[in-house]
Formats: sequence, C-alpha cells, structure tokens
Amino acid sequence: MIGQYPKAIVLSCVDSRVPVEDVFDLGIGDIFVARVAGNIENDDIVGSMEFATAVAGSKLVIVMGHTACGAVKHAIDNTDTASMEMNALQNLLNEIKPSVEATTPNGKVSSENEVFTTSVIYKNAIKTVEDIRIASPKMAALEKEGKIKIVAAVYNMATGKVEFI
Repeated sequence: MIGQYPKAIVLSCVDSRVPVEDVFDLGIGDIFVARVAGNIENDDIVGSMEFATAVAGSKLVIVMGHTACGAVKHAIDNTDTASMEMNALQNLLNEIKPSVEATTPNGKVSSENEVFTTSVIYKNAIKTVEDIRIASPKMAALEKEGKIKIVAAVYNMATGKVEFI
C-alpha cells in the first residue's frame, strides 16, 4: 500500500466551475481537497484538515473562495431556503452572513452589486481562516510554531488567477 503525502489541503466551494486540481495545475495525490458551498468550515472539514496537517504532514492550508459565488450571493440576498424545506442550506447561508454584515457596503447591499459581492467573498475566505484557527487549537499551535501556514485566497473565474490575501 502506498502512502500519501500531499503538501497542502485546499478548502474550496463546491462550484463545478472551480476544479481545485486544475486551478493549481496538480494531479491525483498532489493535494487534499475539501469542498463545501461557500467554502465555510464545519467540524468535519476541520477534522479533515487536522488529519491532513497533524497526521499526514501537509504544510499549507488554503481557504479558497471564488468570484461569482452563488452561496455568497444567496447569503447577501437573504434567500429564505428554510421556507423551501432546505434547512441545512439555510444553516450554511447563515454561516456566511457574518461576512456580509462585516463588509462595508459601497452602494446597494445586493448580489447584483458585483463590487460588494466580491468584497464579501474576500471577507468570507478570511473569516473562514480565522474560524479554523479557533476551531482547531492543534492547527493554531502548529501555525504558531511555524510548522504549517493557513491562508486565504480567491480564485477569479474571469482571469483564471488565484489571489492570496
């Protein structure tokens, strides 16, 4: 049996237009990838990150949002998915709303405001990094010791470039 030793774990959105291995020009076995709409963390994702870093030895954790994120757009617009009997989706959108509230509006607070939406996408990636440090004392300690790095990034679907923030 062959072991695995990916150098990084990437948390990204489930958006099918953002295939993580292709974005970073990597192949099978090169990175760990965790995906959830809106690239938010939860216990299962953080547990997977702890496995990747503390057990398998990955040195880099990347939280990667992307432009035109549907989950962020719905959080901005306060889409009521609970009334559509999608309570789990509503809970996920509620996790993004603090990023909406923490972003200074430059015009209308609407997903139609592309500048505001993009600002929320950046804020959400940064917030997720902060939340991971809180949720995992182990990973926070590894980062403080210089053994891993936890960073935020945003993939621009128009340009195909990743901006680390």
